[in-house]
Amino acid sequence: MTPAFQAPTLDIAGLEAVYDTLATAIDRAGPEKAELFLVKLALLNAHALGDAGVFRQQVEAALLDL
Repeated sequence: MTPAFQAPTLDIAGLEAVYDTLATAIDRAGPEKAELFLVKLALLNAHALGDAGVFRQQVEAALLDL
């Protein structure tokens, strides 16, 4: 049996650093390009993740409670 995919996790400090990086990048992209930036970022991260099913699960999780 193949083990389930186990992505590395970030601690709170790591998540805060990612949040700060993302917020700064969204500001740099500006309101007119923020959506395009986020789509490009999502596609780059999906490629790095290498698993369309896991990416789909993350999309569904992100849609919760918007």
